[in-house]
Amino acid sequence: MNAGTRPPFLMIRHGQTDWNREGRYQGQVDIPLNALGREQAAGNGRLLAALGHDWNSWRFVSSPLGRARDTMEIMRREMGLAPEDYAIDERLIEITFGDWERKRLVELEAEEPGEMARRNANKWEHAPPGGESYAQAVERVAGFLGDLEQPAVIVCHGGIVRATRFLLEQEDARSIADTPVPQDKIYQFDGSATQWLVGKPA
Repeated sequence: MNAGTRPPFLMIRHGQTDWNREGRYQGQVDIPLNALGREQAAGNGRLLAALGHDWNSWRFVSSPLGRARDTMEIMRREMGLAPEDYAIDERLIEITFGDWERKRLVELEAEEPGEMARRNANKWEHAPPGGESYAQAVERVAGFLGDLEQPAVIVCHGGIVRATRFLLEQEDARSIADTPVPQDKIYQFDGSATQWLVGKPA
């Protein structure tokens, strides 16, 4: 992807869920935000509001999962916008962890040490049994980004942010896979470069 030909966008991972807090693989299971997750979404909404953009020229689009949609709606309320006035794109859904969904990391380390060792050796390429790798998600994320024709605010998931970073940054894929994706910051692509934006506490 030639990053310089893309419109700017702001990408946000959904706020925290109880499963995030527990270290439980979530994937495409539809788990709601917890109290901290709602606070994170509100903080990101305040940060967006402080940017001072004319949001009428921006497209707002979310993953279909409830935790992403709730994050989007909370943010839009903080921005003074109609909460439900946004689009859904299936390509933004989180990667599936297959048979590992609903299981905690510590459980899998005890039950499947060999498979976990293979994952830890290369999280970027590894697909859990019945699941999807970060590398496999790149194609659908590239298709989504390639279809953007105007600036956008995007709410999605950790795996989608990682795939986006791979497409836009000159960084090692394994490093991207190993780096946590924050839920209280905004990933900004300004048309040529990327950075993380963080707001001030309320």
